[in-house]
Amino acid sequence: MEAISSITARSLTRASFIRVRLPRAVISSQQSRAQPPWRSKRSFQTSTKLWREVQATDKSGSKIYPSADEAVADLKSGSIVLSAGFGLCGTAETLLTAMHRRGPQSLNDLTAVSNNAGTAIGGGLSPLVESGQVSRAICSFLGNNKSLEKKYLSGEIAIELTPQGTLAEKLRCGGAGIPAFFTPTGVNTYIQTGQIPARLKSGEVIEPGKPRETRIFDGRVHNMETAIKGDVAVLRAWKVDEYGNCKFRYTTKSFAPLMAKAAKIAIVEAENIVKAGEITPDEIDLPGIFIDRVVQATENKIIEMKTVKDPNKDPEAEAKENPALQRRNRIAKRASKELKPGMYVNLGVGMPTLAADFLPANSNVWLQSENGIMGMGPYPTADEIDADIINAGKETVTLVTGAATFDSSDSFGMIRGGHIDVSMLGALQVGANGDLANYMIPGKVFKGMGGAMDLVSNPDATKIVILTDHVDKSGRPKIVQNCSLPLTGAKVVSTIITDLCVFQVDRKKGGLTLTELAPGVEVEEIKQKTGAKFEVSESLKEMEQ
Repeated sequence: MEAISSITARSLTRASFIRVRLPRAVISSQQSRAQPPWRSKRSFQTSTKLWREVQATDKSGSKIYPSADEAVADLKSGSIVLSAGFGLCGTAETLLTAMHRRGPQSLNDLTAVSNNAGTAIGGGLSPLVESGQVSRAICSFLGNNKSLEKKYLSGEIAIELTPQGTLAEKLRCGGAGIPAFFTPTGVNTYIQTGQIPARLKSGEVIEPGKPRETRIFDGRVHNMETAIKGDVAVLRAWKVDEYGNCKFRYTTKSFAPLMAKAAKIAIVEAENIVKAGEITPDEIDLPGIFIDRVVQATENKIIEMKTVKDPNKDPEAEAKENPALQRRNRIAKRASKELKPGMYVNLGVGMPTLAADFLPANSNVWLQSENGIMGMGPYPTADEIDADIINAGKETVTLVTGAATFDSSDSFGMIRGGHIDVSMLGALQVGANGDLANYMIPGKVFKGMGGAMDLVSNPDATKIVILTDHVDKSGRPKIVQNCSLPLTGAKVVSTIITDLCVFQVDRKKGGLTLTELAPGVEVEEIKQKTGAKFEVSESLKEMEQ
């Protein structure tokens, strides 16, 4: 594999971050006088290759610790830390800050498992990465975390990129006593072949990735993935009682229940500590059996991408003086025609999200966000912003009537299981046979695949529609005969919508058919700007608007 010498990522747009003041905790006097739980509870041990036996302890007393510092005081260097949250939504800021306070002399060489190993604006794992306390990160997305990028390129930190849905399932299996599983996600990609380096130094690969064992089920190749178990999980919940029963709000539950179950010791920071019984049995998202320690959350929430809607915004009027936006709107408007009433649809980060702007009112199209929403609504007004409701791009959003929220295991079960009707994604390259490359340009772009590999893992059940400019910024075709970039999925794309035309893809035989042209565009222009052979439909028509 060509050495990865630099990383670039999409800069944040429409982005700012705000801190949200916490509500006052509700703590009973009986709880505050409880026997110090660290005298009888389990203590940390650094993981080895084998899952070591943990002695049974008395769990009958209160699990509440007086402070986060005391809750993480016995965490050992070399531990595997499972850090819940998606971006900065649901991250255990109080506990992570306490771990950072211990400093690299006291706590170091940590393996951090999280969807994001920190962010560009701090928060989450960022302080531990910056201080050098993390030596290895298992994550699905680097994004634009420049500190993590620098440490990866210099060999200071190893990174094991893992598709988001696979990461969720590895954790679920770790907590359920299942050592390994087979998945279609990542087949025919660098995940299968192990070509994504885990550690680099001066542009040289000093620790390669791990190739996957494969096996065929129902005529399809599947990769074998092994479970993840941790020494400690740190998570945040809205309400927690003295027995550790947890209630989460909206998208904060993305990875939290999975990580708590997969860890030897699970520590939850609670926005509200309540008396036993105040969370009714049918409200409990995570039973207390999975929680060992409870602390009061003291750090404020951080909203990574504060995005609000303009009620007076007219996408068409806004694009009149902006050719780039005109192209994007043309693609998004045509893409919206693919979405029919009653469909369950995933709109990927970036251009695909714009398709929702052109859906008619009361379209009855259910939008899914892979961080745990079914029934995603538009961006909020300033008064509607909720730090606990974000989309896959970490933007603040709203929920429609009838929406549901769930953890990442359920979310990717919907996706891999073929319950999603249509998935729309962006692309760096699309092959004439339906191959898709959209997460890496060796030597230039390496921000991680996030959930993309999972989203294209069942193309027979979920139609994959690509939204992309016809050519890149240098004028090179993005639709090619054969992809030269690392694949996100092989033979997965059914429809390609660009600013110039629409192609239908024959995934079985391999081949493109031009079916629609944008107004004013001729077939000859498509031939000049397409790097692949294609047929022209006998019923070629103007692109739907």
